[in-house]
Amino acid sequence: MTPGEEAESALKELHASLDERHRPEDVAELVLQALGGKLTAAESALLGVAAAKGRGNGYFSSMPEDFARPVGGTAQLACAAKVFGLPEPPAVNPDDPQALRAVANSLGETVGWHTDHADFLAHRLDRQERQRAGMEITARQYNRRWRALHRLAAKAKQLEHEQFKRRLVMLGRSGFAGQLDFARFRADEDAACFIAYYTARRNLRREFSLAGRANPFDQIADALLARCERGTATDWAMIALVLPSQEVLYRLDDAQRGELLGRWSAVMHQAATLLGRMWRTGGFDRVRMVVRRGNDSSTWNLLAQGYNAARAAWLSCLAATGTERLLEIACPGKAMRLMAADLVQWHAAGADLSPDTAVWAGLPLPWDVLDGHVECGRAKVEEVCARVGLDPRLSGWTAPRPADGVAEFTPTPELVHGVSIADPAWAQVLRRSGFFSGRPIGRSSGATE
Repeated sequence: MTPGEEAESALKELHASLDERHRPEDVAELVLQALGGKLTAAESALLGVAAAKGRGNGYFSSMPEDFARPVGGTAQLACAAKVFGLPEPPAVNPDDPQALRAVANSLGETVGWHTDHADFLAHRLDRQERQRAGMEITARQYNRRWRALHRLAAKAKQLEHEQFKRRLVMLGRSGFAGQLDFARFRADEDAACFIAYYTARRNLRREFSLAGRANPFDQIADALLARCERGTATDWAMIALVLPSQEVLYRLDDAQRGELLGRWSAVMHQAATLLGRMWRTGGFDRVRMVVRRGNDSSTWNLLAQGYNAARAAWLSCLAATGTERLLEIACPGKAMRLMAADLVQWHAAGADLSPDTAVWAGLPLPWDVLDGHVECGRAKVEEVCARVGLDPRLSGWTAPRPADGVAEFTPTPELVHGVSIADPAWAQVLRRSGFFSGRPIGRSSGATE
C-alpha cells in the first residue's frame, strides 16, 4: 500500500469512528497514518505516546467499540412475508423506518389497511366488504395480515424513536460529528484528524469517582487544533459542529453561526420534549434527584446529557451572535441527572446536595419554559443561583461555561461498570460475572477455580 493509499484508508476509518466509540489511542494511531510526514517532530512524538498503546501495538479493550444500535425490522419483514405468502421478505433496508412503513402500506393495499386507517376494531372489513373487494381469504387469514401489518408499522415507529434517542446520545457526547459526510471530512485533513480525536476523547466512558468527567481537550487535541489554526483554508464551520467554543464560533460568519444556533435550538427542544414526557409519568424525586424504584434512570440520564449539551452549545451560539438578550425572556435551566442513593451519599459525605440540584429544584421545569407554558427569564435564574451561592455565569446557568484549559494525555482506563481494571481479559471475566453492576454475582464461564 502506498503512503497515499494508507492515508486515504486511515481517513475512512477515522470517519467511521465518528459514529462509534473508538479509544483515543486507536484514533491517534490512525491520525499518524493519515497525516504521516506532514506532522512536526513534536506532534509525531505526542501522538506516538498514545499510539504506542493502540491496536497496532497489540493493545485491545474488552469494551464495545460502538454505542448500542436499535434492532431493525428484519423479523417483522419476515413475518409479514410469511403471512402474505411472499417467497421472500421485501428487499428493503430493515433499519429504515420509512422503508418499513412503505412496505406496510404497499402490502396493506391488498387488505384495506393503511397507517392512517389501521384501527383493528374500527377499520377492518366485514365478510361482505371483503367479498366485494375480491379478497378470497378466510377471516383468520385476514386478521393475521392486519396484525402483521400492525406489528410492522409499530416496529417502524419504535425504530424511529430509538434511532432518534441514539442520535441524541451521540449529540450529547460529540456534537454533530456523526452527521458529517465523508466528502467534507476528507477535504480538510487537519480538521478531520482533530475532530476524530476530540470525538474519541468526548466519547470516553465515565469512571466511577468523585473527580467528575475528565477534560476531553487534552495535549493531543490541543496540538491538532493548533495545526488547524496555522492553516489558511481550515473548515472552522465543520470544527464548530463538535467544538462550539467561543474561540471557534468567532471564526465563523454570521450565517454559519445563525445556522448552528438553529440546529442546537432544535435539538434542545426535541430533547426537552422527551424529558417532559418521561417526567410526567416517572414519579421522580425533584428535590434530591435520587433514583426511586421504577425510574428509568438510564434513559433519563442519556436524554438529560443530550439536552444539557445542546443547551450549552445554544448558549455559546447566543453569546457568539450577540443575542444573549433573548435570555431575558426565556432562559430554560439545566436538567439534572438521576443519581443512585449510595453515590449521592458518597459524593456528599454528609453535606448538603449539589447547589446545581438546588437550582434545578427552584426553577420551572425547562420543557415548560421552552413550550411557553411558564415564564422564566435570566433574572429568575440569577435569583435562584444567588440563593444557593452559585455564580450563574461561571456555573453555566446563564452563559457558556469557561473552557477547562488543556489536560494531560492519560491512557484510557479499562472499566467494568465504571470501575477501573488493569487487565482487559480480567475485565471481561468480571463483566460477564456481574461484578460492580448491582446484580447478583454469577459464575462466569471464563472464570477458573
